[in-house]
Formats: sequence, C-alpha cells, structure tokens
Amino acid sequence: MIAFNLDSHQIQHIHLIGIGGISMSAIAEILLKHGYSVSGSDIKDSRLLEKLRTIGAEIYIGHNEENIKNQDLVVYSAAIKAHNPERQEALRKNIPQVDRAEMLGQIMKKYKKAIAVAGCHGKTTTTSLVSLILQKSDFDPTILVGGELDEIGGNIRIGESEHFITEACEYVESFLKFHPFIGIILNIDEDHLDYFKDIHHIKSAFKKFAHLVPKEGFLVACNDDHHVRDIYNNLDCKLVTYGIHNASDFTATDISFNHEGFPSFKVWYQGQSLGTFELSIPGLHNVYNSLAAIATAYLLGVSTEKIIENIKVYHGIHRRFELLGSAKGAKVIDDYAHHPAEIRATLEAAQKYPHKKIWCVFQPHTYTRTIALLNDFLEAFRLADHVIITDIYAARELDEGKIHSKTLADQIRGVADVRYIKDFEEISDFIYTNIQSEDLVITMGAGDVHRIGESLVNRENQI
Repeated sequence: MIAFNLDSHQIQHIHLIGIGGISMSAIAEILLKHGYSVSGSDIKDSRLLEKLRTIGAEIYIGHNEENIKNQDLVVYSAAIKAHNPERQEALRKNIPQVDRAEMLGQIMKKYKKAIAVAGCHGKTTTTSLVSLILQKSDFDPTILVGGELDEIGGNIRIGESEHFITEACEYVESFLKFHPFIGIILNIDEDHLDYFKDIHHIKSAFKKFAHLVPKEGFLVACNDDHHVRDIYNNLDCKLVTYGIHNASDFTATDISFNHEGFPSFKVWYQGQSLGTFELSIPGLHNVYNSLAAIATAYLLGVSTEKIIENIKVYHGIHRRFELLGSAKGAKVIDDYAHHPAEIRATLEAAQKYPHKKIWCVFQPHTYTRTIALLNDFLEAFRLADHVIITDIYAARELDEGKIHSKTLADQIRGVADVRYIKDFEEISDFIYTNIQSEDLVITMGAGDVHRIGESLVNRENQI
C-alpha cells in the first residue's frame, strides 16, 4: 500500500479494475464529479457501466494489460488479486496502486462532515435511513450505499454539500482507512472468521475505528450491545449512545407494531421527549437502526419534525425484507440475511407480519462462515415452520470439502421442518406445490437465492 494524496496535481487520470462493482462504480462517479479522468475494466458489461460511459468514463470489457496506458493511479477492488494482468502491468510501469477502501478514505477527506456507518449487521439500512433524512431535509449529501435505493435512483447520489455518507465494512479492517466526522457502530458480532481470529480480534478492529473519529466529531454507538460497550472507553471524540434497554442518550420506549409489522415508538434524548416515530419497515432490529439514524440526524441539526416526517418515507432497500409478489395467495419476501443474528432478526420481523406458516429458503454464504457459526444457526431458524437449505454460495472461497449444506440441515433438524434441496427449480416446484394461501415465503442469503422467489412470483403471473 502506498501513501498518496488524491488532491495531488500529479493525479489526474485514475483507472479502476473491477469498476462494475456497486461500490467501485460509485467511486468512479464521484471521481468524475470531482474532475478526474476515469477509466476502468470489468469482466462483463452492465447497466452501471453504461451509466458511467454516458458521464465520461472510458470502459474496457475484460482485464487486459493493454488497458493500462499512462494512468496516474490504479484502484482495485477486493476481488482483484495481485496476479491480475492489469495490476501486473501497472507494477511494470511503476504506476501507484491502492485498494478500494484506501480510495474511498481519500474521497471522504474531501468532505467536512463524512459519516461512516459500521457494524456487523444493518449497515445498508442505517446508511439509507441517514441518507434519506438528510436528502429530504435539504442537506444535499453525497451518498454511497451498498444497495439499490429507489429514492436516489440507485446506489450513489452526488451532492454539493459538506456531507458524505457511506457504509464502513469491517472485513479485512478496510474501514480503518476511512476518515469519519461521525462514526456509527451498530453492533459487533462474530463474522468474517476467514480473516478475524475471534471476537476479540473483531472488537480490536472496531475499537481502532472508534478512535478514527476526531476530537470535534461524534461516535454514535449502540448501548444495548455488550461488545460495543466494551470498545468505546477513552475516546477523544464525543460519545453519543442509543438503546432500548440500557440508559442511553437516545432511547426508544412504548414500541408497538401495526398489522404489517411496522413499528412505532417514542424517542427520548437525555430525558426529553422528541416525539413519536413511525417506520415503514418491519422488525425490532429496525428500531435500533432507526435510532442510530435519528441520533445522527439530530446531531447534524435536522429538526425533530423533519426526522419524524422523513424517516417514515423510507420503505426499504432491495433485498431487505423486499416484497417480490405472491404465489397461490402466499406472500413472497426476499432478504439479504446470511448471518444467524440477521436470520433471527428477519424471522422475528416476519412473526409480526400477517401469515399462517413461514417458509424459509436459506442459501448459506461461504464455507468458513457456515463452519464457524454452525451451532448458532440452530437457534436462528426456530421461528420458521419450514426450512429449505440450498447449496453453499462460495463467493470468494474454494470448496475444500469441510462442510456441506446437508450438515447444516441436520444441525437444525428438530427445530423446524427442514430439508436440503440442491436445484433451484426443484425448490421452486416443491414450495409451489406445498404452500397455502396466506403463508409467507422468505428467500434468504447474500448470493443468488432471490432467483427462487422471483421464479415463484413469475410462475404465478404466467398462470
């Protein structure tokens, strides 16, 4: 890794390898906005790449050493390894190279009020909530979110103000390259154990993240999470806590849920009532996410009235308890949950949603996570009536034969009716044959399991 200054007059043309990724494409758009020449490559074309072409980026399909010409800097995503031909050519030509997180950190330095949302669960939802509140309160923020947010027309919005909002991922400690004015820590949990040694290693990374916030800045932290409470001692910045059970600066009380499972609750700031807030997304976990967003907006000077008004406008992001449609009178929901804590939170939200039986189709994500958290999955599925386990989605990993989805199915047998089915089409057939009107089908996972839900809805539409 090199030390570099993005504002250096020597950096004018930047090349991004893996430019079609949701985060890399957003970085490219921000760089173009700031006047840099941008080129980039990816293995296949996409709607995101077409958009970049229209605003001035030079796009190459395929990774080839010929794509590296006279650029001043090369940026690569986590999926791009050192043996990539473009990285090798940049090395031969002595062109500096940095990873995505380092570049994002440099971009953050251009904004006085950068907000970085960290935590093992809920980052995308909380980032979206903060973004929407600020945007609709005329703060004109620049937004980079890890999903498709309809209200901004995608995953990126370029504003003209000093406010910048992004997710801060803990994987490989990439968030330690950021420069937040407000840091948010939602929760800390055992995850990414292909990199982290244990929970202590994870907490150490979050503690370092907390210390990135400058003296004049704020750390917004969940006071109900005991791991979070362990790491926010001896900070230079101002600490602002939120919670439901433990005494905090921002507290939610009188929580209730309507017939769709959407919560309403009162919020108190240091004992003073801020009013009653209503959400248009389900689940107690989203009360926590919204508390973090409310605290952040309040610290930035958004009026309570604006927060109450605009937080209710948020109807969720794609793949977060997203209603896809129906099949045989059963609702079909898709959700990104892939960690036991997320699965549990999603199923708790589903309990408050109208249903007879809950069908959960789960696609495990990575072999290392499935092995490391095998015992935790047992409790995660207790609230489902029927569970179908697909093959493991490998993502960045190779199958070393240490774990199989059948093992996971055996692990949760007895907690719910469970079966392993390999083929997506067979899963769709099985569910369609067995579901009844008013059942709830939820496809879960960070991979392509959403295809099953889409298949069910499309099948219904074709009849």
